[in-house]
Amino acid sequence: MCMVSVVMPAYNAERFIGQAIESVFQQEVRLELIVINDASTDGTEERIQTYLKDERMVYVKNVCNQGVAESRNIGVKRAKGDYIAFLDADDWWERGKLRKQLKVLKEKEGVLCYTGRKLYSQDGKELKGIIRVKEVLWYRELLYSNWIACSSVLWKREVALEFPMKHDEYHEDYMVWLECLKKYEVAYGIDEPLLCYRMSEKGKSRNPIKSAKMTYGMHRCMGKGLISAAFYTGSHLMNAIWKYQCAAVGKKVWSLKSGNGNKKYEE
Repeated sequence: MCMVSVVMPAYNAERFIGQAIESVFQQEVRLELIVINDASTDGTEERIQTYLKDERMVYVKNVCNQGVAESRNIGVKRAKGDYIAFLDADDWWERGKLRKQLKVLKEKEGVLCYTGRKLYSQDGKELKGIIRVKEVLWYRELLYSNWIACSSVLWKREVALEFPMKHDEYHEDYMVWLECLKKYEVAYGIDEPLLCYRMSEKGKSRNPIKSAKMTYGMHRCMGKGLISAAFYTGSHLMNAIWKYQCAAVGKKVWSLKSGNGNKKYEE
């Protein structure tokens, strides 16, 4: 039976990490949970203690703050599973998430699977918005906007090792998904809100100007020209604003359809 290694970076996550950990342990698959405490200064370590008795738990503590990208890389290198799943310490999963993703990856012979998400406020209040996803996502579609939520991803460990995260100053996860799909062409989505996504007020994507600068820098770092980088940054910014505006008023947001017509769908 295959095993999933869940990698959870945690920095000052005392308030939320318990819910995240419990949502991992309720998954109906063989797994290990690797928590990387990125030199937290709050009570994160004390909050984790109660879970260390579980044999599925692996605890790593960074001596100094490494950032979320390097913390995830540390977890991937320590992983023993056949697959890697990422979960931020302030998000959580619905029961059955990993089981459904494993089934899709095996049936499709894919390397990466992601899911839809249900949005919550920072204090855990459920919002009306649900971000839905396409069941098949190609590289050229992903260029227009990042529709792969990091905490929803399950992918093969050998592929995760092939594409380590870097550049915390940009959208480090978006860059990795683009690199992955540029080689492997396609990712598979499950159009169910299996990820419960907490919208932090300090999140990178919440500030449109900051997000645009990071997206532009990311595309330039990946070799895109000035015009191309600006074009994809504009598309990403418009999609991000539209996506969260729809979520704020309770509309269910579909993923974009790019290529021959960059159309958006909502209910």
